[in-house]
Amino acid sequence: LSGAVGTYASTTPEVERIACESLGLTPAPSSTQILQRDRHAELLSALAILASSLDRFALEIRHLARTEVREVEEPFASGQKGSSAMPHKRNPIVAERICGLARLMRGYASVGLENVALWHERDISHSSAERVALPDAFLAADYMLGRFAWLVEGLVVRPERMRANLEATGGLFFSQRLLLALVESGLERDDAYRSVQRHAMRAWDEGLDFRDLVRSDPQIASRVDLGRVFDLHAYTKHVDTVFARVPARLVPEEVGA
Repeated sequence: LSGAVGTYASTTPEVERIACESLGLTPAPSSTQILQRDRHAELLSALAILASSLDRFALEIRHLARTEVREVEEPFASGQKGSSAMPHKRNPIVAERICGLARLMRGYASVGLENVALWHERDISHSSAERVALPDAFLAADYMLGRFAWLVEGLVVRPERMRANLEATGGLFFSQRLLLALVESGLERDDAYRSVQRHAMRAWDEGLDFRDLVRSDPQIASRVDLGRVFDLHAYTKHVDTVFARVPARLVPEEVGA
């Protein structure tokens, strides 16, 4: 609307103003034959970041769905096939699809960045790429969000497997709490570390329960309250505080009100 090269040589700024107002748009402060593509690059980058976040969530679900972990599963309908060759499988196909599409979205962001620089501020090499990248990026993002919402809403969670996996180490994850308790009791940190490490390494190497080894050590058992040290709920006592922050950040104040 500002002319072939943005100088209003064949029209006036008033025509541009009237046309943009009728469309609910604001004129670009400055343009040449083309509109600067940094704004398009920013848009595609935002979509790619969104897709990468979905990629991160889906990748974690894929890991948790592995046979040796099996803490979660994708929704699996009666009669559905998980693998054409192995009937027992329940492949995380939607999560895998989300991860694959995220790579495509990051590619579109790269296209947007490549389109910023143009010869003499007027070539149209960006046009052919944008005709594919812009609509496809929006369509892919919409599809990914829809599939991820479906995945989360129907996700099968297995807390019994979570507990079994947690216990697979024989309580070794309590080593930090024991170390801190010994330091609080007055033991030098280096001495406390070596004492805890000795029992931890034996538990690892011999497949023993770390808690039993510690309880049988009078030098440790006499210094700290092991019931308090080995309290699993200590790790989750503040979880409600963390979850309470999420709605405040995601829901606009006017919606929440």
